[in-house]
Amino acid sequence: MHAEVPVQERFDPYERQSVRRTFGRIGWLKTEVLGGLVVALALIPEAIAFSIIAGVDPRVGLFAAFTMAVTTAILGGRPAMISAATGAVALVIAPLMDSHGLDHLIAAVILAGVFQVLLALVGAARLMRFIPRQVMVGFVNALAILIFIAQVPELIGVPWLVYPLVVASLLIVFLLPKVTTAVPAPLVAIVVVTLLVVLSGWSVPTVGDKGELPESLPMLFFPDVPLTWETFQVIAPYALAMAVVGLLESLMTAKLVDDITDTRSHKTRESWAQGVANIVTGFFGGMGGCAMIGQTMINVKASGARTRISTFLAGVFLLILVVVLGDIVGLIPMAALVAIMIFVSWATFDWHSISPATLRRMPKSETTVMLVTVVATVWTNNLAIGVVLGVLVAMVAFANRVAHFVTVDREVVPAADGSHDAAVARYTVEGELFFASSNDLYTLFHYAEDPSRVIIDMRASHVWDASTVAAIDSVTEKYESYGTVVEVHGLNEASRRMRERLSGTLGD
Repeated sequence: MHAEVPVQERFDPYERQSVRRTFGRIGWLKTEVLGGLVVALALIPEAIAFSIIAGVDPRVGLFAAFTMAVTTAILGGRPAMISAATGAVALVIAPLMDSHGLDHLIAAVILAGVFQVLLALVGAARLMRFIPRQVMVGFVNALAILIFIAQVPELIGVPWLVYPLVVASLLIVFLLPKVTTAVPAPLVAIVVVTLLVVLSGWSVPTVGDKGELPESLPMLFFPDVPLTWETFQVIAPYALAMAVVGLLESLMTAKLVDDITDTRSHKTRESWAQGVANIVTGFFGGMGGCAMIGQTMINVKASGARTRISTFLAGVFLLILVVVLGDIVGLIPMAALVAIMIFVSWATFDWHSISPATLRRMPKSETTVMLVTVVATVWTNNLAIGVVLGVLVAMVAFANRVAHFVTVDREVVPAADGSHDAAVARYTVEGELFFASSNDLYTLFHYAEDPSRVIIDMRASHVWDASTVAAIDSVTEKYESYGTVVEVHGLNEASRRMRERLSGTLGD
Protein backbone atom coordinates (compact mmCIF):
# COMPACT_ATOMS: atom_id res chain seq x y z
CA MET A 1 0.00 0.00 0.00
CA HIS A 2 1.10 3.51 -0.75
CA ALA A 3 1.11 6.14 1.92
CA GLU A 4 -1.36 8.94 1.33
CA VAL A 5 0.26 12.14 0.16
CA PRO A 6 -1.31 15.19 1.77
CA VAL A 7 -2.95 17.44 -0.75
CA GLN A 8 -1.79 21.02 -0.48
CA GLU A 9 -4.64 23.45 -0.03
CA ARG A 10 -5.14 25.58 -3.10
CA PHE A 11 -4.82 29.33 -2.62
CA ASP A 12 -7.57 31.44 -4.12
CA PRO A 13 -5.91 34.53 -5.67
CA TYR A 14 -9.27 36.35 -5.72
CA GLU A 15 -9.54 36.03 -1.94
CA ARG A 16 -6.24 37.88 -1.63
CA GLN A 17 -7.79 40.77 -3.59
CA SER A 18 -10.65 41.17 -1.12
CA VAL A 19 -10.43 44.43 0.84
CA ARG A 20 -12.68 43.06 3.59
CA ARG A 21 -10.60 39.90 4.04
CA THR A 22 -7.36 41.89 3.96
CA PHE A 23 -8.53 44.02 6.89
CA GLY A 24 -9.05 40.76 8.78
CA ARG A 25 -5.51 39.51 8.13
CA ILE A 26 -2.75 41.56 9.79
CA GLY A 27 -0.04 40.13 7.52
CA TRP A 28 -1.92 40.99 4.35
CA LEU A 29 -2.80 44.47 5.62
CA LYS A 30 0.83 45.17 6.52
CA THR A 31 1.87 44.21 2.98
CA GLU A 32 -0.67 46.62 1.51
CA VAL A 33 0.34 49.50 3.79
CA LEU A 34 4.07 49.08 3.23
CA GLY A 35 3.55 48.55 -0.48
CA GLY A 36 1.62 51.81 -0.70
CA LEU A 37 4.37 53.61 1.20
CA VAL A 38 7.14 52.33 -1.09
CA VAL A 39 5.14 53.30 -4.18
CA ALA A 40 4.48 56.78 -2.77
CA LEU A 41 8.20 57.33 -2.16
CA ALA A 42 9.04 56.17 -5.67
CA LEU A 43 6.25 58.28 -7.20
CA ILE A 44 7.57 61.61 -5.93
CA PRO A 45 10.70 61.98 -8.12
CA GLU A 46 8.89 60.37 -11.06
CA ALA A 47 5.99 62.84 -10.86
CA ILE A 48 8.40 65.76 -10.57
CA ALA A 49 10.39 64.52 -13.58
CA PHE A 50 7.24 64.12 -15.68
CA SER A 51 6.16 67.62 -14.67
CA ILE A 52 9.43 68.94 -16.05
CA ILE A 53 8.85 67.04 -19.32
CA ALA A 54 5.38 68.57 -19.63
CA GLY A 55 6.72 72.03 -18.78
CA VAL A 56 4.56 72.53 -15.69
CA ASP A 57 5.21 73.22 -12.01
CA PRO A 58 6.13 70.07 -9.98
CA ARG A 59 2.96 70.39 -7.89
CA VAL A 60 0.89 69.86 -11.07
CA GLY A 61 2.43 66.40 -11.49
CA LEU A 62 2.37 65.56 -7.78
CA PHE A 63 -1.30 66.48 -7.40
CA ALA A 64 -2.08 64.44 -10.50
CA ALA A 65 -0.35 61.43 -8.94
CA PHE A 66 -2.49 61.83 -5.80
CA THR A 67 -5.87 62.24 -7.52
CA MET A 68 -5.23 59.55 -10.16
CA ALA A 69 -4.15 56.97 -7.57
CA VAL A 70 -7.02 57.64 -5.16
CA THR A 71 -9.74 57.84 -7.82
CA THR A 72 -8.71 54.66 -9.65
CA ALA A 73 -8.31 52.86 -6.31
CA ILE A 74 -12.00 53.50 -5.65
CA LEU A 75 -13.44 53.14 -9.16
CA GLY A 76 -10.90 51.07 -11.13
CA GLY A 77 -11.31 47.55 -12.42
CA ARG A 78 -7.77 46.33 -11.66
CA PRO A 79 -6.92 46.16 -7.94
CA ALA A 80 -3.30 46.99 -6.99
CA MET A 81 -2.57 48.78 -10.27
CA ILE A 82 -1.02 52.21 -9.78
CA SER A 83 -2.16 55.18 -11.86
CA ALA A 84 -0.49 58.59 -11.70
CA ALA A 85 1.17 61.22 -13.87
CA THR A 86 3.18 59.44 -16.56
CA GLY A 87 5.85 60.18 -19.10
CA ALA A 88 3.66 59.00 -22.00
CA VAL A 89 0.99 61.57 -21.13
CA ALA A 90 3.59 64.27 -20.46
CA LEU A 91 5.06 63.83 -23.94
CA VAL A 92 1.62 64.17 -25.54
CA ILE A 93 0.55 67.34 -23.74
CA ALA A 94 3.93 69.15 -23.59
CA PRO A 95 3.46 70.91 -26.99
CA LEU A 96 0.05 72.24 -25.88
CA MET A 97 1.55 73.62 -22.67
CA ASP A 98 4.28 75.27 -24.67
CA SER A 99 1.91 76.88 -27.17
CA HIS A 100 -1.18 77.75 -25.10
CA GLY A 101 -0.31 77.51 -21.40
CA LEU A 102 -1.60 75.72 -18.31
CA ASP A 103 -5.32 76.54 -18.65
CA HIS A 104 -5.58 74.94 -22.08
CA LEU A 105 -3.56 71.97 -20.83
CA ILE A 106 -5.97 71.38 -17.93
CA ALA A 107 -8.94 71.75 -20.28
CA ALA A 108 -7.37 69.10 -22.52
CA VAL A 109 -6.92 66.76 -19.54
CA ILE A 110 -10.61 67.10 -18.65
CA LEU A 111 -11.66 66.52 -22.27
CA ALA A 112 -9.34 63.49 -22.47
CA GLY A 113 -11.18 62.05 -19.47
CA VAL A 114 -14.50 62.57 -21.25
CA PHE A 115 -13.12 60.84 -24.35
CA GLN A 116 -11.96 57.88 -22.24
CA VAL A 117 -15.39 57.48 -20.66
CA LEU A 118 -16.98 57.54 -24.13
CA LEU A 119 -14.45 55.02 -25.46
CA ALA A 120 -15.22 52.76 -22.52
CA LEU A 121 -18.97 52.99 -23.18
CA VAL A 122 -18.53 51.96 -26.84
CA GLY A 123 -16.48 48.91 -25.81
CA ALA A 124 -12.92 49.99 -26.65
CA ALA A 125 -11.59 47.72 -23.89
CA ARG A 126 -12.77 44.66 -25.80
CA LEU A 127 -10.19 45.43 -28.49
CA MET A 128 -7.57 44.06 -26.10
CA ARG A 129 -8.44 40.56 -27.30
CA PHE A 130 -6.92 41.42 -30.69
CA ILE A 131 -3.49 42.18 -29.23
CA PRO A 132 -1.30 39.08 -29.81
CA ARG A 133 0.87 37.61 -27.08
CA GLN A 134 4.11 38.58 -28.83
CA VAL A 135 2.98 42.22 -28.92
CA MET A 136 2.34 41.95 -25.18
CA VAL A 137 5.82 40.46 -24.66
CA GLY A 138 7.33 43.25 -26.76
CA PHE A 139 5.35 45.83 -24.77
CA VAL A 140 6.67 44.45 -21.48
CA ASN A 141 10.27 44.26 -22.70
CA ALA A 142 10.11 47.78 -24.15
CA LEU A 143 8.76 49.13 -20.88
CA ALA A 144 11.59 47.45 -18.99
CA ILE A 145 14.13 49.04 -21.34
CA LEU A 146 12.49 52.47 -21.06
CA ILE A 147 12.44 52.24 -17.26
CA PHE A 148 16.17 51.47 -17.28
CA ILE A 149 16.98 54.21 -19.82
CA ALA A 150 15.11 56.72 -17.66
CA GLN A 151 17.57 56.01 -14.82
CA VAL A 152 20.70 56.60 -16.90
CA PRO A 153 20.69 60.42 -16.57
CA GLU A 154 20.74 59.96 -12.77
CA LEU A 155 24.02 58.06 -13.14
CA ILE A 156 25.85 60.52 -15.39
CA GLY A 157 27.82 63.48 -14.07
CA VAL A 158 27.16 62.66 -10.43
CA PRO A 159 29.52 62.32 -7.42
CA TRP A 160 31.32 58.98 -7.30
CA LEU A 161 29.55 58.12 -4.03
CA VAL A 162 26.33 57.64 -6.00
CA TYR A 163 27.63 54.43 -7.58
CA PRO A 164 28.41 52.48 -4.38
CA LEU A 165 25.08 53.69 -2.96
CA VAL A 166 23.26 52.33 -6.02
CA VAL A 167 25.13 49.02 -5.69
CA ALA A 168 24.31 48.81 -1.98
CA SER A 169 20.64 49.50 -2.68
CA LEU A 170 20.57 46.86 -5.42
CA LEU A 171 22.12 44.29 -3.06
CA ILE A 172 19.43 45.01 -0.49
CA VAL A 173 16.60 44.82 -3.03
CA PHE A 174 17.84 41.59 -4.60
CA LEU A 175 19.13 39.73 -1.52
CA LEU A 176 16.85 40.75 1.35
CA PRO A 177 13.81 38.80 0.01
CA LYS A 178 15.94 35.64 0.26
CA VAL A 179 16.26 36.25 4.01
CA THR A 180 12.88 37.75 4.90
CA THR A 181 9.80 39.19 3.22
CA ALA A 182 8.39 40.73 6.38
CA VAL A 183 9.23 44.22 5.08
CA PRO A 184 9.40 45.20 1.39
CA ALA A 185 13.03 45.26 0.31
CA PRO A 186 12.66 48.57 -1.59
CA LEU A 187 11.50 50.30 1.61
CA VAL A 188 14.47 48.90 3.53
CA ALA A 189 16.83 50.12 0.78
CA ILE A 190 15.36 53.64 0.95
CA VAL A 191 15.58 53.84 4.75
CA VAL A 192 19.08 52.36 5.04
CA VAL A 193 20.64 54.45 2.28
CA THR A 194 18.92 57.64 3.47
CA LEU A 195 20.18 57.14 7.04
CA LEU A 196 23.66 56.35 5.76
CA VAL A 197 23.81 59.55 3.69
CA VAL A 198 22.29 61.79 6.38
CA LEU A 199 24.48 60.48 9.22
CA SER A 200 27.66 60.59 7.14
CA GLY A 201 26.94 64.01 5.71
CA TRP A 202 27.70 62.90 2.14
CA SER A 203 26.69 65.27 -0.63
CA VAL A 204 24.73 63.33 -3.24
CA PRO A 205 21.66 64.17 -5.38
CA THR A 206 18.41 63.90 -3.41
CA VAL A 207 14.68 64.07 -4.09
CA GLY A 208 14.72 67.68 -2.90
CA ASP A 209 17.04 68.57 -5.77
CA LYS A 210 14.35 67.59 -8.29
CA GLY A 211 12.09 70.52 -7.50
CA GLU A 212 10.13 72.34 -4.85
CA LEU A 213 7.53 70.22 -3.09
CA PRO A 214 4.03 71.72 -2.51
CA GLU A 215 3.15 73.03 0.94
CA SER A 216 -0.65 73.00 0.64
CA LEU A 217 -3.43 70.61 -0.34
CA PRO A 218 -4.76 70.58 -3.91
CA MET A 219 -7.72 72.89 -4.50
CA LEU A 220 -10.46 73.01 -7.13
CA PHE A 221 -9.25 74.54 -10.36
CA PHE A 222 -11.40 75.70 -13.26
CA PRO A 223 -9.41 76.37 -16.44
CA ASP A 224 -9.84 79.90 -17.73
CA VAL A 225 -10.52 79.13 -21.39
CA PRO A 226 -13.34 80.35 -23.64
CA LEU A 227 -15.98 77.68 -24.19
CA THR A 228 -15.92 77.99 -27.96
CA TRP A 229 -15.50 75.76 -30.98
CA GLU A 230 -12.08 77.28 -31.56
CA THR A 231 -10.93 76.17 -28.11
CA PHE A 232 -12.24 72.67 -28.79
CA GLN A 233 -10.33 72.54 -32.06
CA VAL A 234 -7.14 73.48 -30.22
CA ILE A 235 -7.37 70.99 -27.35
CA ALA A 236 -9.26 68.09 -28.97
CA PRO A 237 -6.30 66.55 -30.88
CA TYR A 238 -4.15 66.53 -27.74
CA ALA A 239 -7.04 65.27 -25.62
CA LEU A 240 -7.79 62.41 -28.03
CA ALA A 241 -4.12 61.41 -28.24
CA MET A 242 -3.87 61.50 -24.45
CA ALA A 243 -7.05 59.42 -24.11
CA VAL A 244 -5.86 56.73 -26.52
CA VAL A 245 -2.30 56.55 -25.17
CA GLY A 246 -3.56 56.50 -21.57
CA LEU A 247 -6.14 53.79 -22.20
CA LEU A 248 -3.71 51.64 -24.17
CA GLU A 249 -1.01 51.84 -21.51
CA SER A 250 -3.53 51.24 -18.71
CA LEU A 251 -5.19 48.24 -20.35
CA MET A 252 -1.85 46.66 -21.26
CA THR A 253 -0.63 47.16 -17.70
CA ALA A 254 -3.86 45.68 -16.35
CA LYS A 255 -3.38 42.61 -18.54
CA LEU A 256 0.16 42.23 -17.24
CA VAL A 257 -1.05 42.38 -13.63
CA ASP A 258 -3.73 39.82 -14.51
CA ASP A 259 -0.99 37.42 -15.60
CA ILE A 260 1.15 38.06 -12.50
CA THR A 261 -1.69 37.66 -10.00
CA ASP A 262 -3.62 34.90 -11.84
CA THR A 263 -6.78 36.98 -11.65
CA ARG A 264 -8.96 38.79 -14.14
CA SER A 265 -9.65 42.50 -14.20
CA HIS A 266 -12.69 44.40 -15.44
CA LYS A 267 -11.21 46.20 -18.43
CA THR A 268 -14.30 48.28 -19.27
CA ARG A 269 -14.61 49.46 -15.69
CA GLU A 270 -10.92 50.35 -15.65
CA SER A 271 -11.35 52.30 -18.90
CA TRP A 272 -14.10 54.59 -17.67
CA ALA A 273 -12.41 54.85 -14.25
CA GLN A 274 -9.32 56.21 -15.99
CA GLY A 275 -11.55 58.77 -17.66
CA VAL A 276 -13.22 59.82 -14.42
CA ALA A 277 -9.80 60.01 -12.74
CA ASN A 278 -8.53 62.37 -15.44
CA ILE A 279 -11.62 64.55 -15.14
CA VAL A 280 -11.16 64.73 -11.36
CA THR A 281 -7.45 65.39 -11.79
CA GLY A 282 -8.09 68.21 -14.23
CA PHE A 283 -10.49 69.96 -11.85
CA PHE A 284 -7.83 69.79 -9.14
CA GLY A 285 -5.19 71.32 -11.41
CA GLY A 286 -3.32 68.10 -12.24
CA MET A 287 -1.68 67.15 -15.53
CA GLY A 288 -3.57 63.89 -15.94
CA GLY A 289 -2.09 60.42 -16.28
CA CYS A 290 -2.71 56.72 -16.65
CA ALA A 291 -1.43 53.40 -15.27
CA MET A 292 2.28 53.29 -14.43
CA ILE A 293 4.01 50.03 -15.23
CA GLY A 294 7.07 50.73 -13.06
CA GLN A 295 5.17 51.70 -9.91
CA THR A 296 2.69 48.89 -10.49
CA MET A 297 5.53 46.37 -10.61
CA ILE A 298 6.93 47.82 -7.36
CA ASN A 299 3.51 47.37 -5.78
CA VAL A 300 2.63 43.94 -7.18
CA LYS A 301 5.98 42.21 -7.69
CA ALA A 302 8.43 43.82 -5.28
CA SER A 303 5.99 44.48 -2.41
CA GLY A 304 3.43 41.71 -3.01
CA ALA A 305 0.36 43.97 -2.72
CA ARG A 306 -2.89 42.77 -4.26
CA THR A 307 -5.78 45.06 -3.25
CA ARG A 308 -7.14 48.57 -3.72
CA ILE A 309 -5.82 49.43 -0.27
CA SER A 310 -2.23 49.75 -1.50
CA THR A 311 -3.29 51.90 -4.45
CA PHE A 312 -5.38 54.19 -2.25
CA LEU A 313 -2.66 54.48 0.37
CA ALA A 314 -0.04 55.23 -2.28
CA GLY A 315 -1.97 58.38 -3.15
CA VAL A 316 -2.65 59.31 0.48
CA PHE A 317 0.94 58.68 1.57
CA LEU A 318 2.24 60.72 -1.36
CA LEU A 319 0.14 63.72 -0.32
CA ILE A 320 1.22 63.40 3.32
CA LEU A 321 4.87 62.97 2.37
CA VAL A 322 5.06 66.02 0.09
CA VAL A 323 2.83 68.39 2.10
CA VAL A 324 3.58 67.42 5.72
CA LEU A 325 6.93 65.63 5.54
CA GLY A 326 8.39 67.37 2.51
CA ASP A 327 11.62 68.31 4.29
CA ILE A 328 12.28 64.69 5.29
CA VAL A 329 11.32 63.27 1.88
CA GLY A 330 13.67 65.77 0.25
CA LEU A 331 16.60 64.05 2.00
CA ILE A 332 16.07 60.68 0.24
CA PRO A 333 19.05 60.02 -2.07
CA MET A 334 18.14 59.51 -5.70
CA ALA A 335 20.58 56.59 -5.71
CA ALA A 336 18.14 54.49 -3.67
CA LEU A 337 15.21 55.24 -5.97
CA VAL A 338 17.32 54.64 -9.08
CA ALA A 339 18.33 51.23 -7.73
CA ILE A 340 14.69 50.33 -7.10
CA MET A 341 13.72 51.28 -10.65
CA ILE A 342 16.65 49.26 -12.05
CA PHE A 343 15.35 46.28 -10.08
CA VAL A 344 11.86 46.91 -11.47
CA SER A 345 13.32 47.02 -14.99
CA TRP A 346 15.10 43.70 -14.44
CA ALA A 347 12.00 42.07 -12.91
CA THR A 348 9.70 43.38 -15.67
CA PHE A 349 11.77 42.15 -18.61
CA ASP A 350 10.70 38.77 -19.99
CA TRP A 351 14.13 37.11 -20.10
CA HIS A 352 12.63 33.83 -21.29
CA SER A 353 11.51 35.54 -24.51
CA ILE A 354 15.12 36.15 -25.63
CA SER A 355 16.70 32.89 -24.50
CA PRO A 356 18.39 30.98 -27.36
CA ALA A 357 16.10 27.97 -26.82
CA THR A 358 12.97 30.13 -27.13
CA LEU A 359 14.26 31.95 -30.21
CA ARG A 360 15.07 28.65 -31.92
CA ARG A 361 11.57 27.28 -31.34
CA MET A 362 9.65 30.48 -32.02
CA PRO A 363 8.52 31.14 -35.63
CA LYS A 364 10.50 33.98 -37.19
CA SER A 365 7.31 35.98 -37.75
CA GLU A 366 6.49 35.85 -34.03
CA THR A 367 9.98 37.01 -33.09
CA THR A 368 9.72 39.80 -35.66
CA VAL A 369 6.47 41.03 -34.09
CA MET A 370 8.12 41.22 -30.68
CA LEU A 371 11.20 43.02 -32.02
CA VAL A 372 9.14 45.55 -33.98
CA THR A 373 7.12 46.35 -30.87
CA VAL A 374 10.25 46.78 -28.74
CA VAL A 375 12.21 48.85 -31.27
CA ALA A 376 9.29 51.10 -32.20
CA THR A 377 8.39 51.74 -28.57
CA VAL A 378 11.95 52.47 -27.45
CA TRP A 379 12.78 54.51 -30.56
CA THR A 380 9.71 56.75 -30.34
CA ASN A 381 9.34 56.63 -26.55
CA ASN A 382 5.65 56.12 -27.30
CA LEU A 383 3.92 52.94 -26.18
CA ALA A 384 0.92 53.50 -28.44
CA ILE A 385 3.05 53.67 -31.59
CA GLY A 386 4.97 50.54 -30.60
CA VAL A 387 1.86 48.50 -29.86
CA VAL A 388 0.01 49.65 -32.99
CA LEU A 389 2.98 48.82 -35.23
CA GLY A 390 3.37 45.45 -33.48
CA VAL A 391 -0.29 44.62 -34.07
CA LEU A 392 -0.05 45.67 -37.73
CA VAL A 393 3.00 43.45 -38.30
CA ALA A 394 1.22 40.57 -36.54
CA MET A 395 -1.83 41.06 -38.78
CA VAL A 396 0.30 41.01 -41.93
CA ALA A 397 2.18 37.92 -40.74
CA PHE A 398 -1.07 36.15 -39.89
CA ALA A 399 -2.67 37.05 -43.22
CA ASN A 400 0.43 35.83 -45.04
CA ARG A 401 0.29 32.48 -43.24
CA VAL A 402 -3.42 31.98 -43.74
CA ALA A 403 -3.20 32.97 -47.40
CA HIS A 404 -1.11 29.87 -48.10
CA PHE A 405 -3.64 27.53 -46.48
CA VAL A 406 -6.02 27.78 -49.46
CA THR A 407 -5.75 24.97 -52.00
CA VAL A 408 -7.44 24.46 -55.36
CA ASP A 409 -7.47 20.91 -56.79
CA ARG A 410 -8.44 20.25 -60.42
CA GLU A 411 -9.96 17.06 -61.81
CA VAL A 412 -11.21 16.56 -65.36
CA VAL A 413 -14.02 13.99 -65.61
CA PRO A 414 -14.00 12.64 -69.20
CA ALA A 415 -17.22 12.22 -71.15
CA ALA A 416 -18.58 8.75 -71.83
CA ASP A 417 -17.91 9.16 -75.54
CA GLY A 418 -14.46 10.56 -74.91
CA SER A 419 -15.17 13.96 -76.44
CA HIS A 420 -13.49 16.99 -74.91
CA ASP A 421 -16.55 19.24 -75.10
CA ALA A 422 -18.70 16.84 -73.06
CA ALA A 423 -16.09 16.49 -70.32
CA VAL A 424 -16.39 18.34 -66.99
CA ALA A 425 -13.60 20.12 -65.09
CA ARG A 426 -14.20 20.02 -61.33
CA TYR A 427 -12.25 22.40 -59.05
CA THR A 428 -12.32 21.80 -55.29
CA VAL A 429 -11.49 24.93 -53.24
CA GLU A 430 -10.44 24.43 -49.60
CA GLY A 431 -9.62 27.07 -46.98
CA GLU A 432 -10.66 30.46 -45.64
CA LEU A 433 -11.09 32.97 -48.45
CA PHE A 434 -10.44 36.64 -47.66
CA PHE A 435 -8.53 39.52 -49.25
CA ALA A 436 -5.08 37.94 -48.76
CA SER A 437 -5.90 34.36 -49.75
CA SER A 438 -8.33 35.14 -52.57
CA ASN A 439 -6.05 37.47 -54.53
CA ASP A 440 -4.32 34.50 -56.17
CA LEU A 441 -7.56 32.57 -56.70
CA TYR A 442 -7.98 33.98 -60.21
CA THR A 443 -4.65 32.52 -61.37
CA LEU A 444 -5.33 28.93 -60.25
CA PHE A 445 -7.75 27.99 -63.01
CA HIS A 446 -6.99 26.64 -66.52
CA TYR A 447 -9.32 28.81 -68.56
CA ALA A 448 -8.10 27.96 -72.07
CA GLU A 449 -7.56 24.23 -71.44
CA ASP A 450 -10.78 23.37 -69.60
CA PRO A 451 -13.78 21.79 -71.34
CA SER A 452 -17.04 23.66 -71.93
CA ARG A 453 -18.42 22.93 -68.47
CA VAL A 454 -16.68 23.77 -65.16
CA ILE A 455 -17.86 23.05 -61.62
CA ILE A 456 -16.27 24.94 -58.70
CA ASP A 457 -16.90 23.01 -55.47
CA MET A 458 -16.65 25.31 -52.44
CA ARG A 459 -18.02 23.07 -49.69
CA ALA A 460 -14.66 23.11 -47.89
CA SER A 461 -14.22 26.89 -47.98
CA HIS A 462 -15.77 30.05 -46.58
CA VAL A 463 -16.17 33.47 -48.20
CA TRP A 464 -15.29 36.24 -45.75
CA ASP A 465 -15.21 39.49 -47.69
CA ALA A 466 -15.95 41.45 -50.86
CA SER A 467 -12.47 40.74 -52.23
CA THR A 468 -13.33 37.06 -52.47
CA VAL A 469 -16.69 37.73 -54.13
CA ALA A 470 -14.88 39.92 -56.66
CA ALA A 471 -12.34 37.14 -57.27
CA ILE A 472 -15.11 34.58 -57.90
CA ASP A 473 -16.82 37.04 -60.28
CA SER A 474 -13.53 37.45 -62.16
CA VAL A 475 -13.16 33.68 -62.50
CA THR A 476 -16.70 33.19 -63.81
CA GLU A 477 -16.43 36.14 -66.21
CA LYS A 478 -13.15 34.82 -67.59
CA TYR A 479 -14.68 31.41 -68.26
CA GLU A 480 -17.71 33.04 -69.89
CA SER A 481 -15.38 34.91 -72.23
CA TYR A 482 -14.29 31.46 -73.45
CA GLY A 483 -17.91 30.32 -73.79
CA THR A 484 -17.55 27.98 -70.80
CA VAL A 485 -20.48 27.26 -68.49
CA VAL A 486 -19.47 27.74 -64.83
CA GLU A 487 -21.35 26.39 -61.79
CA VAL A 488 -20.41 27.33 -58.24
CA HIS A 489 -21.54 24.61 -55.81
CA GLY A 490 -21.45 24.03 -52.07
CA LEU A 491 -21.36 27.56 -50.64
CA ASN A 492 -22.46 27.60 -47.01
CA GLU A 493 -25.38 29.84 -46.05
CA ALA A 494 -23.31 32.84 -44.95
CA SER A 495 -21.07 32.68 -48.02
CA ARG A 496 -24.06 32.27 -50.32
CA ARG A 497 -25.83 35.30 -48.88
CA MET A 498 -22.70 37.43 -49.21
CA ARG A 499 -22.21 36.41 -52.84
CA GLU A 500 -25.86 37.05 -53.71
CA ARG A 501 -25.66 40.50 -52.12
CA LEU A 502 -22.36 41.60 -53.67
CA SER A 503 -21.91 39.64 -56.89
CA GLY A 504 -22.01 41.87 -59.97
CA THR A 505 -21.93 45.10 -57.93
CA LEU A 506 -18.18 45.41 -57.37
CA GLY A 507 -17.13 46.83 -60.74
CA ASP A 508 -14.37 45.54 -62.99
